[in-house]
Amino acid sequence: MNIGDKLLNFKLQATNGEWFSNFAFADKYALCIIITSNHCKYAEAYWKRILKLSDQYEEDSLAVIAVNANDAEQDEQESFENMKALLKKHNHESFVYLHDIDQSLVKNLGAEKTPEIFLFNSKRELVYKGIIDDNWENDTQVMMAYLEDAIEYCLDGVDIDYPEMPGPGCNIIWKK
Repeated sequence: MNIGDKLLNFKLQATNGEWFSNFAFADKYALCIIITSNHCKYAEAYWKRILKLSDQYEEDSLAVIAVNANDAEQDEQESFENMKALLKKHNHESFVYLHDIDQSLVKNLGAEKTPEIFLFNSKRELVYKGIIDDNWENDTQVMMAYLEDAIEYCLDGVDIDYPEMPGPGCNIIWKK
């Protein structure tokens, strides 16, 4: 997916049992989709930051959701039950964590690794894709908060300075 492309329709089940589509977030000005996993070392390092970001922008008309991209049949750690356990561990059971069983959304986005961010504006056009910040290992040593900057610019209706910021991550475990 390229900057400016429109978000395609999706419908996925969340860890709370509810089904969510792209239309579930129509009342939000922006939508941040985080492609992630349960146990990739990069994704693990970012989970607390993801949940903090979701809480931080809850009242600013931004929806932050996570999508598990990996094939659970090949890696039991990526199972739906383990997704639930991860949110329980972080005391955020209400956070929207979706299971992309057939990997259709992940493929449509063109995601390649976890974590990988896709930020969409009010027209559901892609305005940012890439990493959360410049230091996956230590949140106290972050110098560039790329995603947070992109969110602020997006919510203000301003073009984002760095719309694509590739970075480290684990390869997605694709279905065979």
